[in-house]
Amino acid sequence: MKKQGFLLFLFLIFSLLIKAQQDPQFTQIMFNKLLVNPGYAGSEDKICAYAMQRLQWTGFDGAPSTTLFNVDGAIKRFGLGLSIENTEVGFENDLRANLSIAYKLPVGNGNLGVGIKWGIANTALDASWDTPDIDHGQDPAIPPESGNEISFMDFGFGLYYKTPDLYLGLSSTQLYKTEFEFQKEDESSGQNTTVSTILKRHYYVSAGYNLPFSNPLWAFKPNVFVMSDIANTQLAVNGMIEYNKKIWGGVSLRTDNAISGIFGMELFNWVKVSYSYDFIVSDMIGYNDGTHEIMMGFCVDVKKDKTPEKYKSIRFL
Repeated sequence: MKKQGFLLFLFLIFSLLIKAQQDPQFTQIMFNKLLVNPGYAGSEDKICAYAMQRLQWTGFDGAPSTTLFNVDGAIKRFGLGLSIENTEVGFENDLRANLSIAYKLPVGNGNLGVGIKWGIANTALDASWDTPDIDHGQDPAIPPESGNEISFMDFGFGLYYKTPDLYLGLSSTQLYKTEFEFQKEDESSGQNTTVSTILKRHYYVSAGYNLPFSNPLWAFKPNVFVMSDIANTQLAVNGMIEYNKKIWGGVSLRTDNAISGIFGMELFNWVKVSYSYDFIVSDMIGYNDGTHEIMMGFCVDVKKDKTPEKYKSIRFL
């Protein structure tokens, strides 16, 4: 009975996810800033690329799985970026691809990136529903067994301020609030009905600081991240210790009852790899094997040092 009640709870949560179209969450938010904030594009003045895989609630059939690829770079005062994200939850498959452009303004001892992004959003359903009959046919709110809808109206806006030791971000995604409509045939009447889902507007606030120790090889890097769709708000607080800019580790606390451990290192002086594990501190802890997140990425500085100018000595004229 307890297991049946828990499965019912999961079904209700999953139904809310379908209605809200909540943006995917990541534990290693320091490597996916471009996904939620186009103002971040080009802020490192390098070409950076990151690939991430998040396997949530492993052990459940149909548990959320998200794959992300980000790449961005700077061209003088402009930053350009590309994000591709694919999330599978049960029978639903969401794919989004966005192009970001940012203009960097010098402010104080840092730069303020003002960015916008545009892209496509696609939602595909492949389900097999087992629902009881009702007097007037099946529930019209239940989506059809299959469908595919695409929108070219996925917009976002962001501000990202960065100094050598501080960053602040403010952004919003899905500004257009795209609505996907799926056609479903009522078995009793034979008429088509429309079932719709909406990409809700999301808001993000982020901040981080680099605090060096007395030994310059060590640094403490705390950061906070807030995600909200007004109806629901989530807060993550992270504390990272970094050694020689090559090895890092820390702990993340989230208000969705999760504690995460993070560890990573830089290989070959440019390739980064990192892993995190989420511990669920709620009643769900006994029903899944936790959440795994793997990241691999790199940043390449393409700036070329100016060639020293050569002068002829009058002695050899």
